[in-house]
Amino acid sequence: MNAPIVRLTSLAHGGGCGCKLAPSVLQELLAGHPAAAPYRELLVGTETGDDAAVWQLDDKTCIVATTDFFMPVVDDPHDFGRIAATNAISDIYAMGAKPIMALAILGMPLDKVPIEVVREILKGGAAVCAAAGIPVAGGHSIDAPEPIYGLAVIGVCRPEQVRRNRTMRAGDALILTKAIGVGIYSAALKKGELGGDGYAEMIASTTLLNKVGTTLADDPAVHAVTDVTGFGLLGHALEMARGSKLSLVLRLPDLPLLKEAERLARRGFITGASGRNWSSYDDAVALPKDLPDWQRALLTDPQTSGGLLVACEASEAKVLLQRIVDAGNPSAHIIGHAEAGTPGIRVSV
Repeated sequence: MNAPIVRLTSLAHGGGCGCKLAPSVLQELLAGHPAAAPYRELLVGTETGDDAAVWQLDDKTCIVATTDFFMPVVDDPHDFGRIAATNAISDIYAMGAKPIMALAILGMPLDKVPIEVVREILKGGAAVCAAAGIPVAGGHSIDAPEPIYGLAVIGVCRPEQVRRNRTMRAGDALILTKAIGVGIYSAALKKGELGGDGYAEMIASTTLLNKVGTTLADDPAVHAVTDVTGFGLLGHALEMARGSKLSLVLRLPDLPLLKEAERLARRGFITGASGRNWSSYDDAVALPKDLPDWQRALLTDPQTSGGLLVACEASEAKVLLQRIVDAGNPSAHIIGHAEAGTPGIRVSV
């Protein structure tokens, strides 16, 4: 359909991965979560905020499971479905696995959203699943006060292919596979300040599947991977730093940005989630002196369906970067490195 019958974003208090709870709130909620230790087959649980759970079936097979859903970040229902599905499947790729099937998660205020709009959301999600080579094998739906859509996704891999966010090594180079600024674009879109070219760029980024994660898992030079979503680049990088007990250095000039991200950030198109993210980092992030707020906002900007953050052997970084670019990720860039030290992040200019 060419235009939505209803503005989906007007029905939700937030949108995309900007809806996620702040990192500090999530940590508090999980503080009393039962330990997974009694389950020896559970290789990855909630202990370090990894992207998906991993259960080892036997010596050759692991099951990887995730779920992700959110409220509309755009008004076009087909695009909303595509973005939400791409975002959910990304967790499987980030763990080094291959997705095999998905289940739809749907919540809709049916008194406000026509059936044909809901149908377009589901079609968008199904189209992305088809592009990933998996079926939407079922799902669950409820009548909800705000529109919600996403997927539960199942994947498979070999035990040695599992890539966690806590297995980074000192000296590793850091590669980011997508440009950042999606939250800033979405804030501008809500206020009618994002043009057609900007919208097209945003959709192209948020619907680009992170398939390269599956192939990277076969390379021993790739030590750790996570995807950058609602906690912003700093938030997800900090999870890697804390999990690996290392310090990260990120080079601000090397960060790939969406074409209009700087201009829009300077004009104040910043999401509320960006501020919540920053307040959750405590004193673990050191920024350059007198860094403007708009630049800090780029670092904390919530990325809906963002790229992968890859930690790899420094000597292989340029070769791996070229592989990532050749796989269809033209914005990929080496953005920093890991080193021994107190877990945290230092941003340099």
